[in-house]
Amino acid sequence: MPCKAAFGFSTVTLHAHWDLVAMAEAMFHLNDGVALVTGGGQGIGAAICRRLAAAGAKVAIFDRLAGPSKALAGSIDGIAVVGDVTSEADVARALREAETRLGPVAILVNNAGITGRAAHIWDLTRDDLESVMAVNLVGPFLWCRAVIPGMLARRYGRIINIASIAGKEGNPMLGPYSASKAALICLAKSLAKEVAGKGDVTVNAVSPAVIATPILEGLPDTTVNYMVSRIPMGRTGTPEEVAALVHYLASSEASFTTGQCYDISGGRATY
Repeated sequence: MPCKAAFGFSTVTLHAHWDLVAMAEAMFHLNDGVALVTGGGQGIGAAICRRLAAAGAKVAIFDRLAGPSKALAGSIDGIAVVGDVTSEADVARALREAETRLGPVAILVNNAGITGRAAHIWDLTRDDLESVMAVNLVGPFLWCRAVIPGMLARRYGRIINIASIAGKEGNPMLGPYSASKAALICLAKSLAKEVAGKGDVTVNAVSPAVIATPILEGLPDTTVNYMVSRIPMGRTGTPEEVAALVHYLASSEASFTTGQCYDISGGRATY
């Protein structure tokens, strides 16, 4: 068997390498902090839950679907709380349950979202707009409002809103969705400025391009093909790639990072 030196590595070098790996893992460890992820039962939300749990967080999954969220909770030693993000009563109840069972929420990921009906704006109804806004904007507003007092009191917290590249560029046939995600980005920027300097509390947004999740099944092929065609890498992203970025923003290492929108778009976003 060739010795380590034959490959250009000394024993000292290898020890130093693994020391750096261990240090990096410690830096991004979430130290039993409580993370609550909305819409965490499937897709991007589920990947985020798995990633944060693997990094040492205690995870509460808030989702309207009991089956997937409970199955995931069992696999990551987390808890599932069933509810509707648009209901103030459900949000208050879920926060009480999560904090009673796990402890104070230190990380909130506003991931729950719907695309709504794909159609020209002149073919949409007011209900089409308001139903999307209720889930994609009102829900995150309610959750931010619920957790912020505790984060400020403890002088620590991380909030990450899962927006979309559609919120920066606007996707045709998805007017309400695009508008809701633009508003979600600005909600993060506004709240970040309100809490800046009040302890280590940060608020950011993440804007993925098209990600390979079940949500795409409800969209016309022409809409999906349009989105993929705009990505220089020529492929969809994966939920795990989004979760990796969220992990950083949820960590204590992201202490000077707030009020930002981070694109994960395969090169689509250039500003």
